[in-house]
Amino acid sequence: MTDEPTSNFIRDIIDEDLAAGTHTQIVTRFPPEPNGYLHIGHAFAIKVSHGIARDYKGLFYLRFDDTNPAKEEDEYVQAIKADVQWLGADWGDNLFFTSDYFDKLYEWAIHLINEGLAYVDDLTPEEMRTYRGTLTEPGKNSPYRDRPIKESLDLFQRMKSGEFDEGERVLRAKIDMANPNLNLRDPVLYRILHASHHRTGDKWKIYPSYDFAHGQSDAIEGITHSLCSLEFEFHRPLYNWFIENLPVPSKPRQIEFARLNIEYVITSKRKLLQLVTEGHVRGWDDPRMPTVSGLRRRGYTPEAINEFCHRAGVAKRERVNEYSLLEYCLRQDLEERAFRRMAVLDPVKVVIENFPEDEVEYFEGPNHPAKPELGARKVALTKEIYIERSDFMEDPPKKFFRLGPGREVRLRYACYITCTDFTKNEQGEITEIRATFDPESRGGSTPDGRRVKGTIHWVSATRNTPFEARIYEQLFTKANPEDVEEGQTFVDNLNPNSESIITAYGEPKLSEAKVSERFQFERKGYFAVDPDTNAEKFVFNQAVSLRDSWGKKQKKG
Repeated sequence: MTDEPTSNFIRDIIDEDLAAGTHTQIVTRFPPEPNGYLHIGHAFAIKVSHGIARDYKGLFYLRFDDTNPAKEEDEYVQAIKADVQWLGADWGDNLFFTSDYFDKLYEWAIHLINEGLAYVDDLTPEEMRTYRGTLTEPGKNSPYRDRPIKESLDLFQRMKSGEFDEGERVLRAKIDMANPNLNLRDPVLYRILHASHHRTGDKWKIYPSYDFAHGQSDAIEGITHSLCSLEFEFHRPLYNWFIENLPVPSKPRQIEFARLNIEYVITSKRKLLQLVTEGHVRGWDDPRMPTVSGLRRRGYTPEAINEFCHRAGVAKRERVNEYSLLEYCLRQDLEERAFRRMAVLDPVKVVIENFPEDEVEYFEGPNHPAKPELGARKVALTKEIYIERSDFMEDPPKKFFRLGPGREVRLRYACYITCTDFTKNEQGEITEIRATFDPESRGGSTPDGRRVKGTIHWVSATRNTPFEARIYEQLFTKANPEDVEEGQTFVDNLNPNSESIITAYGEPKLSEAKVSERFQFERKGYFAVDPDTNAEKFVFNQAVSLRDSWGKKQKKG
């Protein structure tokens, strides 16, 4: 995996600014609103802003744009901080909150009123929408637009004091109601909210809009390049209008880039919250969720996520990335770091008839085949073992190189066994397989060099670690979850089979596994220990299968 800087249009702009002497030190920031958990799209934004600050030996800030107390919680603040740290974006001492600047923002709102560039408006929200106009029709001036400065100052002070109800009045900028850009049609600067703020308590009864607070917070902090997604492109003229009409200490430059879109994934915080509140998932950190905490719980590593963001690249146009690329990045990372273990997810019992009843024979399996320095673990062979149901066929075709009547296979690390018989229940399901083993094949080979074509994994049926395995598919059935029929919503595209919970068995060494540790279950996939693990049960989440559709596609291409 690589983290080498890649040239893109943002870095070209920064290079030009540095060459022109506009800046001597680059300062970027990641400014989340604490109204939900971070998702993989945020991870991409963090990667862009932090990567630029790091590569240019600049500063990276984490700032919470906490201007809407009705939707913000300290839980989200703490979760976001944990996720940013986990992704490797170190903000050092540079942790800020927009609420730190509420007094200064209020002062600047007064400045705009005094300059005749803002006014208190009494229109109802419905009337404001009507007066705003459309994309093809200009808006109309509010009847309160020319309210005397002194009157607006008085009303704004009374709004701050809590004299009015929510929605009764707002403070608006006085720009241009006929401007083709709707964001410049006298946008709201302050609204009345009688809500307790997670940091300032009940001090404020009015709160700044995101558009008013965002750019000014950048200016206060000395941000040089305000990097954001393309959806803010039409907000840039407003961003610049505030910077030009306020006595701000610096003038940051807003640059937009395409957000990260992925097949089968929704990154709207509002819709992710809906999945949580309606019980479609167990929480923000459900392993099926595209949140950073969900991906971490599932078994993803920060290195894999950052590699995916690196490969996705910075662009000016929206595009959709293949989900298989994300899985490929995880496989590549876990291939290097995950310990190997054997586990049987769909077990059927095999009785080795000529193996002594109470004997246990131990064989060595490497912890990692490419890293002998990591040592080996002991795997226990007993008279009764479990194998995968799919590794046995009653009437196998010619090219089926696993177990069948009269067929011989190698038990990984242990010995050769040959099927002698099997039993079925009334439903025709195989219930037990009988076999014999070749004592000369201990260790997986024979003195005469006889070879078998098939090798299967297994665990002892009497000496093992039982666990709950959670197997995952895509959360949505469609690559574009928003592709719905009339009258439907994205929820109608949820995959009812997105999670399957089964009882599985692993080798005894798995009993030493710790929460968040990741393993390759040989021939099955990569799994991580879930936080639900306790003294009574182990829980493993399937992080990703061993099948690599993206890698195969790249080779064919």
